[in-house]
Amino acid sequence: MSNLTGWLGLAYPWVKAAHVTFVIFWLAGLFLLPRLYAYHQEAPAGSPDDRVWIEREARVRSIILTPAIIVVWILGLMLATNLDIWDQHWFQAKLAFVIGLSAYQGWLGAYGKKLAKGERPLSNKAVRMLNEVPGVAAAIIVVLVIVRPF
Repeated sequence: MSNLTGWLGLAYPWVKAAHVTFVIFWLAGLFLLPRLYAYHQEAPAGSPDDRVWIEREARVRSIILTPAIIVVWILGLMLATNLDIWDQHWFQAKLAFVIGLSAYQGWLGAYGKKLAKGERPLSNKAVRMLNEVPGVAAAIIVVLVIVRPF
């Protein structure tokens, strides 16, 4: 079993399982936060509902998204280093999508700050479309990892 070589040794499947688990947590947060933003956009700025949405969104960012992205990155880098796959094109493409999802999370955080200030720069439809970003990226990443098309 070549997957049990490298510096992770017998810990490899456990690290991989933990990585996949935290990817699920991360994606759950990336699906949830734009949905909360869609509802938040409809609340009048400064209203009691507005304050409730701000608090809910902050909890998703601090309790789900931030810890999940940190663990995903740490475990993912451990796996990539253990398998020495840095020069494989499927992995490079996957890494690009993960960097993109990380940037998307950063953008979501910035958008949440705008909502908290009472700004509504995007339409409700545009905010609802944000839910599609992590799903499309996840589907592409899964194909890259499982099929390894190149």
